[in-house]
Amino acid sequence: METLIQENIAVNNPINGEKLYDLEETSDDTIKQLYQNAKTAQQKTATLTVEQRVDEVLKLRDYIIEHREIILDRIISETGKSRLDALTSELFEVCDFIHVFASRAPKILKDETVSTPIVLMGKKSKIFYEPLGTILIITPWNYPFYQGLIPAISAFLAGNSAIVKPSELTPLKSLFEEIFDKAGFPKNAIQIVYGSGVTGKRLIDAQPDKIHFTGSGKSGKKIMAQAAQNLIPVDLELGGKDPAIVFDDVKLERTVNGVLWGGLTTSGQACTSIERVYVQENIHDEFVNNLTEKAKKLRLATSTKTDDCDIGCLTADFQKNIINEHIQDALDKGAILHCGGIHTENNTFPPTILSNVDHSMKIMTEETFGPVIPVMKFKNEQEAIELANDSPYGLSASVWSKDMKRCERVARQLKTGNISINNHMLTEANPNLPFGGAKQSGFGRYKGAEGLKTFSNIKSVLIDKQSDIIEPHWYPYTSEKYQLLNQLILSFFSKSKNYVKFAITGLKLDSIGSKQKIK
Repeated sequence: METLIQENIAVNNPINGEKLYDLEETSDDTIKQLYQNAKTAQQKTATLTVEQRVDEVLKLRDYIIEHREIILDRIISETGKSRLDALTSELFEVCDFIHVFASRAPKILKDETVSTPIVLMGKKSKIFYEPLGTILIITPWNYPFYQGLIPAISAFLAGNSAIVKPSELTPLKSLFEEIFDKAGFPKNAIQIVYGSGVTGKRLIDAQPDKIHFTGSGKSGKKIMAQAAQNLIPVDLELGGKDPAIVFDDVKLERTVNGVLWGGLTTSGQACTSIERVYVQENIHDEFVNNLTEKAKKLRLATSTKTDDCDIGCLTADFQKNIINEHIQDALDKGAILHCGGIHTENNTFPPTILSNVDHSMKIMTEETFGPVIPVMKFKNEQEAIELANDSPYGLSASVWSKDMKRCERVARQLKTGNISINNHMLTEANPNLPFGGAKQSGFGRYKGAEGLKTFSNIKSVLIDKQSDIIEPHWYPYTSEKYQLLNQLILSFFSKSKNYVKFAITGLKLDSIGSKQKIK
């Protein structure tokens, strides 16, 4: 008999601490049924053309737009985001993604004809993009709507079914199901399952055809290790410690505003938030002063709502402890606090600006995931690159300068998956760009053409016709064939190419191959 964990998981409103509802772990029997449902649904999805799948996804877009304020209320009640953050980073991004791939998906996923080398003359080569089956998507707590829908929609467009396990902190219980049902989306094409990491382990044990995980590096390693037992492919979108490099030729007003937003949007609870800023030394003090003045003017969430604020609240109670630890460590090692600082009262954490920081401090080396912007000086371009790359993470970065050649030169040397130039986080805002990290920020890509293909079995197909021709490289092997193949290599691939000799040798090989038989 299966043993279940009966303890309920409480979901609370981070703004005021109000309990919203309870979750329970999902049983093995229920998970087994979910996978059976997914298999049945996927068989139906696979029969649809990509254009027909697009039509189904457009139903979701229309429903989301019509009910956007209700959806935003749900997102805010569980995440504590400011309303504008929730609108732009969650709802807008989902609608924009659907808008872009409504036209792009059929082109990306159609059969592709590729060139065939001359030595295979008469044959054709194609690539088929076919469904993998059932995709397990495990999502984080910071962007529950965006991360819950975009990978699942991508998987569906590629012909798969999807099972989504949201974080137990922000599961948006019943919201997705209501959207799918009332929009008329195909039944069980995307299913939602609730629970903690216990349920996540059970879902992996049930052997999906692929796992798409977004979350912490620690959890990502556990998922990868478990998936390896059955060779389940995994995409991992993990944490970041994103640097911003600011050169001394920038327009200060614009750049300060950009860095302030990049570090504090969603209360700094984004994997691609600016977590460390490197400013060229001769503008450092002015930059820090301006940054501090603007940070002090930002409006914080109240204990009842986030509608009229710039900075929402922290979603997870435990994150506050990590942020405080990082700030205290920096102060103990000589950092200068300009505004904000240690905060213990509630989840509305004030914007915090630090200077005189270095890489001996956790605030510059470990993921803080909060509204804290530490600023460090650098002398020259090479030093800035070395400082930015001095991290186990490589998710995103930004480079700020009027000199566009320098921006691109620096961007090419940063070891990261995404770069914004004179802006921040905007690679995520373009659905045409693939998104993913390097180093300990994970691997794999979603969004962009690569994001649809990552949920596909990329099948290579070579097409030959039925004829009387016996291929010259087939049996029997003879010394004459060996000599002719040697001549073929020399006449076609060597520096002294001879295409006439290549053609004559090829005809001889074809003639021999057709005449010789296995005796």
